[in-house]
Amino acid sequence: MSDESALTLRPDADGIAEAAHLLAAGRLVAFPTETVYGLGADARNGEAVAAIFAAKGRPSFNPLIVHVSDVDAARQYVQWSEVADRLAAAFWPGPLTLVLPRADHCGLSDLVTAGLGTVAIRVPAQASAQALLAGFGGPVAAPSANPSGRISPTTAAHVIAGLADRVAAVLDDGPCAVGLESTIVGLAEDAPQLLRAGGLPTEALEHALGEPLALPSSGEISAPGQLSSHYAPAARVRLFAEKAQGDEVLLGFGHMDCTLNLSERGDLMEAAANLFGHLHRLDAMGRPIAVASVPETGLGRAINDRLRRAAAPRD
Repeated sequence: MSDESALTLRPDADGIAEAAHLLAAGRLVAFPTETVYGLGADARNGEAVAAIFAAKGRPSFNPLIVHVSDVDAARQYVQWSEVADRLAAAFWPGPLTLVLPRADHCGLSDLVTAGLGTVAIRVPAQASAQALLAGFGGPVAAPSANPSGRISPTTAAHVIAGLADRVAAVLDDGPCAVGLESTIVGLAEDAPQLLRAGGLPTEALEHALGEPLALPSSGEISAPGQLSSHYAPAARVRLFAEKAQGDEVLLGFGHMDCTLNLSERGDLMEAAANLFGHLHRLDAMGRPIAVASVPETGLGRAINDRLRRAAAPRD
């Protein structure tokens, strides 16, 4: 990240263009939505998404909401459904996030979805957010633009007070109209599920659906704002490995002989971006997985959190 303080951009054509340019360059841009200010990065760029976690001090890799400009854009990244069509027609643009199965070859970073097979996606209504998404021309991953565990930001001043020089720019378009995070509805199961209450009342959703929303049946993570669960490959995982043993494949870090390397140059941001994709590739080999040590600093704490969960004893 830059050592300089974040730029404050006006929500005019020049400000929107500069914000879009920074996103395309892999930088972080905080921008307003009708709910709260989001900390945005190109959702296709793994290292840019990893920078979100680093800037927030986010303790674990939880899925992030992908923001797009319209329904047609959303269809590129998820497996659309009739129920999604009905809810989008009623509430998009607006404070509603839909969780749907991830589309094949959608191009999103695995870090955005925390290695899950679903994508949380929404179309914000706020005018400058719409202009930024249209100007950028791609999906923007954006959790709330505040340090992890702190109060969500509803003004640009809140963002600057919390993140200061950890973002490249803040697009300032005044206070957020809703001021509460989006409601999240899961559409990956047989019945629509309320995964997070938020700025869109549950009653309005149930009226549009013509049925009550179900609640999740397990404690596993399926959307932003929930407790994290462990990511468990089918293969056995052994941590703190210096080399592979027996028929193991080795997930390395730093300069070493290995099957796949999270970051040969020892860059934690690159390692975070590669983590889920590399685990999937190794798991597909059908052999036990050994994992090299990763420093317990910065993003390394989140990487190690996921690795410990991956290696936890199975029931």
